[in-house]
Amino acid sequence: MLSQDDFESSLDTVCEAAAGSIEGVFGPASLTWRVDREAAVFLGAGRALLLQLAHPWVAAAIAEHSRTFADPIARFHQTFNTVFTMVFGTRDQALAAARRLHRRHAAVTGILPWTAGRFPAGSHYRANEVSALRWVHATLVETALLTHDLVSPALTDSEREKYWVEARLFAALFGLRQADLPSNWTSFIGYNEAMLRSDILTVSPAARKIAEQIFSGCATKLRAPKWYLALTTHLLPERLRGEFGLVFGEREQRSMNLALALIRRLYPRLPMRIRRWALIRRPWRVCKERGSPTWQCVGSTDFGSAGR
Repeated sequence: MLSQDDFESSLDTVCEAAAGSIEGVFGPASLTWRVDREAAVFLGAGRALLLQLAHPWVAAAIAEHSRTFADPIARFHQTFNTVFTMVFGTRDQALAAARRLHRRHAAVTGILPWTAGRFPAGSHYRANEVSALRWVHATLVETALLTHDLVSPALTDSEREKYWVEARLFAALFGLRQADLPSNWTSFIGYNEAMLRSDILTVSPAARKIAEQIFSGCATKLRAPKWYLALTTHLLPERLRGEFGLVFGEREQRSMNLALALIRRLYPRLPMRIRRWALIRRPWRVCKERGSPTWQCVGSTDFGSAGR
């Protein structure tokens, strides 16, 4: 269980390594900005969600504590606003977002109502537990690079190593210590592969129900496009595809291929205000931090150069 002292100690690590008070934790020269600024990362949102749901603790926490079904759109916006504030906000905004998330997670505890993999019915789960936080963090990091490389030039091995160094700092915003994480990119890939082989990841009845309601549109009133579900299924390990009841045959392959071909052709031509909307919003974040009127800040910083 992650203690408050451990969490604050991790935030001290963030403060020491941050790019600057206004630049934020990572700053415009970082690979984190280069990758996460792209709207294409949302191509992997479904994959990241299903990988997280495959952890029985995450599925139980969402089923019993989340607003996902009562107000799924608001839940979506809250989640991504938190993550993007951590990445693109000022240093103090990122730290404040991390503390809010930690407080919310502290209230998420419960008892598993069913046996799933190595977790017996009646066992306790906690959102602020190191192994669960490490897996959620891993799904975000790996999926971001995976989807970036679908539509943009792939990162080199040395760039992946640098990205992982920055991802370890991102993990500290969740309260994870450096000792809790793989030491390099190769070790990180090994961790993911071991997790996917293990019985820690087991699709529970709650996970299947959540996935079905989200992708069918029952929860959101917006059905996921067939090509998006096909892409999400393709990006999952075969075992988890089966456990979620997802099919990836010739029809799904064609649908995905046609969509990706179109995206790859059009994406480079999109206006930057669409491709890199997270950076476009950043001047408003800076203004809020400075307590200045928005009109005084927009265009007054050099962060726009990071979007070129």
